[in-house]
Amino acid sequence: MKKINVLLASLMLTVATTTATAGGILTNTNQSIDFLRNPARDAAIGLDGVYSNPAGVAFLPEGFYLGINWQYAHQTRTIECNNPLFALGKKNDGKSTKTFEGIADAPFIPSIQAAYNKGNWSLQFNFSVPAGGGACEFADGLGSFESVVGGIAQQLSGLDQLATALGQTAPGVSGYDMDGYMQGRQYYFGFQLGAAYKITPNLSVYGGLRVLYGTATYKAKISNIMVKTGNQYVDFGSFLQTATAMVEGGITTVNNGIATVNAGIAQYEAAGAPVPAELTAKKTQLEATSQTLDNTNKSLNQLQKYSEGVNLLCNQSSVGVAPVIGIDWRVGKFNFAAKYEAKTEIHMKNESTVNKASEIPAVNKFKDAEKIDEDSPAQLALGAMWNISKDFRLNLGYHHFYDKDVKWYNNTQDLLGGGTNEYLAGAEWDLTNKLTISGGTQLTRYQLTDEYMNDMSFVVNSYSIGLGFNYKASDKVTLKAAYFQTNYGHYDRVTSTEPLVSDSFTRTNRVLGIGCELNF
Repeated sequence: MKKINVLLASLMLTVATTTATAGGILTNTNQSIDFLRNPARDAAIGLDGVYSNPAGVAFLPEGFYLGINWQYAHQTRTIECNNPLFALGKKNDGKSTKTFEGIADAPFIPSIQAAYNKGNWSLQFNFSVPAGGGACEFADGLGSFESVVGGIAQQLSGLDQLATALGQTAPGVSGYDMDGYMQGRQYYFGFQLGAAYKITPNLSVYGGLRVLYGTATYKAKISNIMVKTGNQYVDFGSFLQTATAMVEGGITTVNNGIATVNAGIAQYEAAGAPVPAELTAKKTQLEATSQTLDNTNKSLNQLQKYSEGVNLLCNQSSVGVAPVIGIDWRVGKFNFAAKYEAKTEIHMKNESTVNKASEIPAVNKFKDAEKIDEDSPAQLALGAMWNISKDFRLNLGYHHFYDKDVKWYNNTQDLLGGGTNEYLAGAEWDLTNKLTISGGTQLTRYQLTDEYMNDMSFVVNSYSIGLGFNYKASDKVTLKAAYFQTNYGHYDRVTSTEPLVSDSFTRTNRVLGIGCELNF
């Protein structure tokens, strides 16, 4: 029974459901349609630079610029789990391998860039969703959910030996049935305000502040838990009542036996006669059985709170502020840029159905009124652009996210091997004075470990491709459209060899975007 609490603890681990389509573990870098059509925008000169290269925006002609972007992202998350406990499940046909899939839809990811250039100055504003942006739903729950119930069924099978020792009918627990569900919704709304200044005709600098407002909702549920006894399935709560009555009856019988043996020993001692060895052995045996029954009774009582399943609803919110700096330097046909976004400290405050401290440590993350660390990591972005000709440009970029320097719940950042690295390349071609086409790629490499990965919060190394176009409808209006796809690898993890327990993680991601840019 001791294993049950450990298994239940795994149920309520944090459900990170960010639908990030590009960027670090908790960061979306796809803040414009220009990024989708060519992600290597770190040294490009354009209005989208309000996010990707703010210092470079100062080199746009004087005037007011407004960019409006809309993106739709569809993502799946797939975990293939291998666990012998699954073979006990009614719906699993005796198989120990089961696939759990989550669907994450972000139908509306907006962003707005605005800039006013006058003289050497560029005043800028950016609104975006730099983390999260949608909801992820696992209609059948997760492997960690089901392994909890499977573990309970396995542990309850141990009651057979105890029942036989008490001379009672063995319950014959040999399986389980259940319904699982998990959903997480997460949005981080970002507001960035700053200014760039041209120190010389070819050198500009930028300084600004970023405000993040985070809001999230987590729902987790295990319901309709059934226990297979013989050839039938019975309600888990009803089974616990029967099992508890059996154990409590056994406690009474054993305690009466101990009292009888103690009385016999007392008679021998009163008569000054030696106590027979078999009587002493009988007392030792009964006391050991009593201890076993007491421990089993405590375990069954602890399970009573889960007899009607598990339900969690937790809402979180917080605000954080961090500075952003940048620089842009033009040299002949080349342009070089750098941007640094400092770490944003985020302390999410809970509004939860968990009202008091739990015996399960992981549940305490969702305790009502608690503040949970969910910092957004600092980011360094470097870029270069080569104007090969008047109509053709090549772009390169590099991103590093300082994931180890943040503070996350239970210090999970310490489980990573290091920060995230991204490598970007792209090209743009002005086919006509009105039409520009572009394409690019991004390679994302995390420094993951088996200890960091879990089925409720995981990322996987990937490469992305984007392509799209700009169409200048008039001198003041430019229309944009793009498609962006991320191709993920697999991360395989073995958590136990005897018995074999393993997971294979992967994802899919596709994004469509349209937008327009106005300049006056």
